[in-house]
Amino acid sequence: MRLTRRQQEILDFLRDNAEHFERPPTLDELCATLGLRSRGSLHKHVQALIQAGFVEPMAGQHRGIRLIAHEPVEDDIPFLGKIAAGRPIEALPQPEQIQVPPHLRTDKPCYVLQVVGDSMCEVGILDGDLVVIEQRDYARNGEIVVALVRGEEATLKRILQEPERTILYPENSAMHAMELAPHEVQIQGVLVGQMRSYR
Repeated sequence: MRLTRRQQEILDFLRDNAEHFERPPTLDELCATLGLRSRGSLHKHVQALIQAGFVEPMAGQHRGIRLIAHEPVEDDIPFLGKIAAGRPIEALPQPEQIQVPPHLRTDKPCYVLQVVGDSMCEVGILDGDLVVIEQRDYARNGEIVVALVRGEEATLKRILQEPERTILYPENSAMHAMELAPHEVQIQGVLVGQMRSYR
């Protein structure tokens, strides 16, 4: 489950201040501390955190919440190398882990690739960016996918699937789409997040 920005803010506050709480905070106390006007809105965010397994309501004190000691999702996911956003290159598995914020991933298995090239630049995916990919072998038309082409080379493109053909579209008006037979394209994952360093 991906958290909204507000849910992540609440979770970060609970984590950062856990050692300072004499007792778990109530919703009213959280509202006051976080500067929120609506207790109902906070309640919805807290319920989402409970469903995601990050916090739990206090027994006998349902208005108090506390962090669950063992969170269900690790921050580190596999970094599998580089992938072309231009001419296809192979994404090679590497024994490395990379930290990804929970809101940039899903609760399904994910991995990270580094983008090489500029064929997706018109949707803001630039050379050197890290993309977070949910691992699956299907996609809806219009999604940005990691596609294995002819069993040899992987590329990052927007996909259109038709009965007689599969088209992999770049997001760069200077480049051409790749038109392939459906059996020549194997979907390896779908884009769900993106990270960029300005250093």
